[in-house]
Amino acid sequence: MATTLNKEEQLKIDKDGLDVLADIHRYAQEGFAAIDPGDFIRFKWYGIYQQKPKTDPYFMMRVKIPGGMLNYEQAVTVAQLANDFGRGLADVTTRQAIQYHWLQIEHMPEIFDRLAKVGMSPIQACGDVVRNVISSPVAGLDAQELFDVRDLVLQVEQLFLSNKEFSNLPRKFKISIAADPRDLGHPEINDLALVPALLGDEAGYHVLVGGGLSAKPFLAKNLGIFLRQEEALDVIKAVVTIFRDHGYREKRSHARVKFLMADWGPEKFLEHVEAVTGKTYTRGGVRQTTEWNGAYLYGVHPQKQAGLNFVGLSLPVGRISGDILLELARLAKKYGNGDLRTTNTQNIIIPNVADENVEALLAEPLLQTFTAKPNTFIGHAVSCTGNEFCNLALVETKERMKSIANYLDETFPNFDTPIRLHVNGCPNSCGQQQIADIGLAGALVRIDGKMQDAFDISIGGGLGADAKFNRKVVLKVKGDEVQFAIEAIVRYYEQNREAGESFRSFANRVEDDAVKAAVAAAQQARA
Repeated sequence: MATTLNKEEQLKIDKDGLDVLADIHRYAQEGFAAIDPGDFIRFKWYGIYQQKPKTDPYFMMRVKIPGGMLNYEQAVTVAQLANDFGRGLADVTTRQAIQYHWLQIEHMPEIFDRLAKVGMSPIQACGDVVRNVISSPVAGLDAQELFDVRDLVLQVEQLFLSNKEFSNLPRKFKISIAADPRDLGHPEINDLALVPALLGDEAGYHVLVGGGLSAKPFLAKNLGIFLRQEEALDVIKAVVTIFRDHGYREKRSHARVKFLMADWGPEKFLEHVEAVTGKTYTRGGVRQTTEWNGAYLYGVHPQKQAGLNFVGLSLPVGRISGDILLELARLAKKYGNGDLRTTNTQNIIIPNVADENVEALLAEPLLQTFTAKPNTFIGHAVSCTGNEFCNLALVETKERMKSIANYLDETFPNFDTPIRLHVNGCPNSCGQQQIADIGLAGALVRIDGKMQDAFDISIGGGLGADAKFNRKVVLKVKGDEVQFAIEAIVRYYEQNREAGESFRSFANRVEDDAVKAAVAAAQQARA
């Protein structure tokens, strides 16, 4: 019996997403009203989404930054485009990309051209393709990494970019490549991740497949092989090929490679990898992992290059302006070599700062706001776009998360233990709330006949060797009360933790009922 294709699969058969480029140029001349509704979906292959509301002629665009690596000319171009066409907004995403808003179809050809002149592209930043490849934001700089992965990151980007062999995957495909034992690339939540491993004295990779968040989160599974560095590109291509040819296409909600991995298991998946490459890979090796760092790299850190440092700065919830980015580029050029690095926690790093330039950089006026020493809660806050611009989001998130974090910093000044706060406005998990110490998932509740913002609160998530998603403990807290609920959880932790106990460890030790009781008691005291 023939399978009925869903809307997106039929659209991809009718016209490949990459083939919409000529239409984009045509629509730029004819205007928003001329756009075929089916092409709105294909626009994603060029990083373009309709902005909320869909009836207005504005778009969001993501620009890929493989591995978060920006040079001076690229940073300046990205900033100028934000100012020229995006009302000054240049958000940093949880995949190290830059996200614009308020773009219009008439300006797309010029945006494409200006990005191309500095070696950048929005191509495949969205859509059913290989997305922006993420990495450690300090790849090639950090003495803790086993080896430099930057060349591989760029090779993978070029392999899949505008490649019609892989322009019609069942769903999006996300890759992380890093060789830092702190797991800065968030490997367990990617479709495919290469993580550092040792076989004796030889440094290579372990291969994780099948991670992902959204409404049904899965942790990636280890294929159990020791992958030599020169073998990596072939295996990456093989995994994407397997997903293309065997991934599920009937339901969009059941199409990511995590569902194929759940059904096959790592042993069968590896059999297919070896069949595609025609090679048998070495089993074993030991994954190199220390305590997970969620890519929070604030402050001044010596690089592996003698006499140089990278300086991690806070960009609260990733929201900056074109003018701020221009100033960051200027500072990077004045005190470093002009390079910048975006992080998957929506922050930014200035690398290659000579020892003698560090103090002058830290004294710059911009760094008094976007500081290398942020307060604990605002410095560990992550947010998706929210319903300000996103058609899927139920609630506003950016300003909400900033207000919550700032409230907590005022309530708990100089708090001695980082607590990671993440918020999502919808189930798609762009804010990655499942891996947070305290995660917020947006919802709506009816109060006095009106729908109001609310949040489910989860605790205890994290990645690394003991990766685990957090669990919901308090449901449907009204938006204007959620900061008080989190305050109660933090205070309960502060009063009952053991010596040196992290929030994550505490959250996974205590009972849900005890946490709920602490929140309920605080709510009653406020009543």
